[in-house]
Amino acid sequence: MINPTDWRSLYSSLHCFPEIWPILDQNVGQIIALHDPHGKPEVRLTYSQVWQQIQQFATGLQTLGIEATTEALPVRIALFSDDSPRWMIADQGILTAGAADVVRGATADPLELAYILKDSGSTGLVVENFALLKKLRPQIEDLPIQFVILLSDETPNSRDLPTIPVLNFNQLMEKGKNTPLKPIQYHPDTLATLLYTSGTTGKPKGVMLTHENLLHQINAIPDVIHPDPGEIFLSILPTWHTLGRTGQYFCLSQGCTVVYTSIRYFKQDLKQFQPHYMVSVPRIWESIYESAQKQFREQPALRQKIVNFLFSISERYILACRLVQGLTLNLDSPSTSEKFLAQLQTWILAPIHYLGDRLVYQKVREATGGQLKFAISGGGSLAMHLENFYEIVGINLLVGYGLTETAPVLSARREWHNLRGSSGKPIPQTELCIVDPETRQILPWGQKGLVLARGPQVMTGYFENPQATAKAIDGDGWFDTGDLGWLSPDNDLVLTGRAKDTIVLTNGENIEPQAIEDACLRSPYIDQIMLVGQDQKCLGALIVPNLDALKQWAIHQNLTLKSSEASLNPTQEITLDSPAVQSLFREELNREVKNRPSYRIDDRIGPFQLLSEPFSMENGMLTQTLKVKRPVVMERYRDMINKMYETVTR
Repeated sequence: MINPTDWRSLYSSLHCFPEIWPILDQNVGQIIALHDPHGKPEVRLTYSQVWQQIQQFATGLQTLGIEATTEALPVRIALFSDDSPRWMIADQGILTAGAADVVRGATADPLELAYILKDSGSTGLVVENFALLKKLRPQIEDLPIQFVILLSDETPNSRDLPTIPVLNFNQLMEKGKNTPLKPIQYHPDTLATLLYTSGTTGKPKGVMLTHENLLHQINAIPDVIHPDPGEIFLSILPTWHTLGRTGQYFCLSQGCTVVYTSIRYFKQDLKQFQPHYMVSVPRIWESIYESAQKQFREQPALRQKIVNFLFSISERYILACRLVQGLTLNLDSPSTSEKFLAQLQTWILAPIHYLGDRLVYQKVREATGGQLKFAISGGGSLAMHLENFYEIVGINLLVGYGLTETAPVLSARREWHNLRGSSGKPIPQTELCIVDPETRQILPWGQKGLVLARGPQVMTGYFENPQATAKAIDGDGWFDTGDLGWLSPDNDLVLTGRAKDTIVLTNGENIEPQAIEDACLRSPYIDQIMLVGQDQKCLGALIVPNLDALKQWAIHQNLTLKSSEASLNPTQEITLDSPAVQSLFREELNREVKNRPSYRIDDRIGPFQLLSEPFSMENGMLTQTLKVKRPVVMERYRDMINKMYETVTR
């Protein structure tokens, strides 16, 4: 056996992603690779077992007629399933057989899945279970699907699809058990996977990622974090989504143990499995923060005052530390006297901060298992109050940035340069530049514009859509991210919003909603918020209130919060439309917006509406990475928004 540094360095010479598995088999074969504690039955597979099953799955596919090609576009096999060890075996089995997979979750709209099947030209289909196959059956019969594989153990019936072979997982594995795997000649620029965009602004587009795109990520991310074999990685993001997939790919390439969790179980799994690493989206970090805040609110009044005092002192302490360390977003370097005063402040406040750690913050860390070396946030901006909270409680939260089209990581913060509020520096072999959105001229440090990216992780294009590809990638290989931001003199990327999310008021002011929304989320009474106001005189907001916090507030006011107007006693019972509640939210919005460091008068929020239904994946208003689908929400509440602004103009 060779040492870990040596065997992981072999990845730089690989031509395709599945070539990592023989290396892992040889060096960490007996370490648990995949652990699904919530599977029925529970699943534990070592690296050697995973590699064996990948080969069997691949060989089984080859017996069904899958043939490898030396061309850039191999056979496509659709993989429609949610996260599980069998998903990883199927995904890697498809690639090992010489094909490319087309991935999407099992809970997606069947019409969307049918569109993806047709658009991708898939000739094989792997689905999570028979229930999903039943939903897709009407569409499959008109497509050139040659076989269907169930990842479940259900026994297929010949009547299910009389003209297409249907096998379950074990039947396919049996086919590949005693048959040798046909060797494949891989090329780095061969298509590995098609990932379809969510399609909130039109039909989904197939993002073409090659083996080179995927390999670049596992070779570049060690510049950010460097896990050791056997360390625990808690997986909560769907593997068919590029962030969750690359997170799992990377940790598996390092010999870690991937433990599968879900929204339902992840808080208890944090405590039980004590992970060293976790990759997630801002919404998950918000939920952990809110759980802590809820526990604080349930404490007696005196304890609440103590907790609030400790957090206020610790916030002053960490802000002073950032100034001393040069980790602030201010483009002007602090003077010697400012650094001295900040250093003095850290000395004075440190004892109280350490007291807070012993009394409060340590318990927050214990709720996350107490072993987190690094937590990674991606897929959206992280509000500054969350940045401050996690720094105060001692959880190393690193933020990264990227897109589906970039496999996905473009930049990330490092432990030694954790500049809060930024998305970090580009990862190796990656270039970022800021250009004027109109002229495409490169802008100097500190000036806001459109973010362009170039590097080995950038997609080859959108599948059979040359027009969209040409619009996204110019002749010099620069990819238009659609994001707005600026670069610091140290090459740290700071994002300010999406170019298409910009709200233009009637006075001509351009407002980036994300930063204002993040500020409003500091309020304990606001769970979700989306700003509106395109072509209006002022901003407006749709707000999903935090009902737990609101009920606590009502109790302190000797009131009772009711969800409907039924049997309403106006002296004691209130609803979301009651004047007292409306006044509370008006105060919260005014305070949090004005407390923003870069507050302008046009940032003020005028009309707002409290919603009883949260934005969720189930109602189609959140993406799979829990970002608000602004066009969908706008369409859903169009009449409500119009009425909001009618009251302003009266």
